[in-house]
Amino acid sequence: MTGQPCRSDTTAGGYHFAGFATGERPGYDGPAGRSGGKTGSGEKSMADGGNPSLVCIIDDDADVRCAVDSLLRSADYRVMTFASAEEFLACGEAADAACLMLDVYLDGADGLEVQQALQDRSISVPVVLMTGQGDIPMTVRGMKAGAVDFLTKPFTEPDLLQAVAEAVELDSRRRAERGQDDTVRGHYAKLTPRERDVMALVTAGLMNKQVAAKLDLSEVTVKIHRGNLMRKMHAQSLADLVRMAEILGVRERTVTRYSVAG
Repeated sequence: MTGQPCRSDTTAGGYHFAGFATGERPGYDGPAGRSGGKTGSGEKSMADGGNPSLVCIIDDDADVRCAVDSLLRSADYRVMTFASAEEFLACGEAADAACLMLDVYLDGADGLEVQQALQDRSISVPVVLMTGQGDIPMTVRGMKAGAVDFLTKPFTEPDLLQAVAEAVELDSRRRAERGQDDTVRGHYAKLTPRERDVMALVTAGLMNKQVAAKLDLSEVTVKIHRGNLMRKMHAQSLADLVRMAEILGVRERTVTRYSVAG
């Protein structure tokens, strides 16, 4: 891992990011995406509540690491570089990464196998694969394994920035969804056992009287439980409650409105 500043005029493997480490970018008013528009910067795409997004680079070519590091820092990303997958996996900050740029052909390792190892360890960082020897089967394997993009070296500055911006945006959405899921689980933990029973049946599509018959309760009692659980779950509608039940995996699958008498 390296935290040393790179030279401002970097050329590596066909890249030439002149002046980026020092912020000298003549005639440049923002990173351009592949479609011609500007991509988001690390300063504007925050993955963790106000700090610049962290991009990690795994490449056994020191010159490539240095060139990409300089470019990404110029775009206001936090950057950490690693010469091997082992270094990355041993780093405590790996889980904070919003994007991982991973070379497919590492010294002594297959980048696609590293990608799988990340999944096995439940490290869900969006991956941008890099290679100087890409082919269609390899690209397909990488994308099927969840890679956000596949860059063939030497790649251009706009292509790199666009791929990273898309990965960071995906990471931001995933973190937001995980936060929402945690909130739903917290609400569900406050339900009584009977309210959970009612929720499972109501979200399966059963009417109040059917739920009452299934649980051997009065319909009035079911309505009370239903009102309480809707309030505790902060559900605005039945559809909202169904979505929460899907997240929690508590929706009753063995019965439907039409399979229950009443």
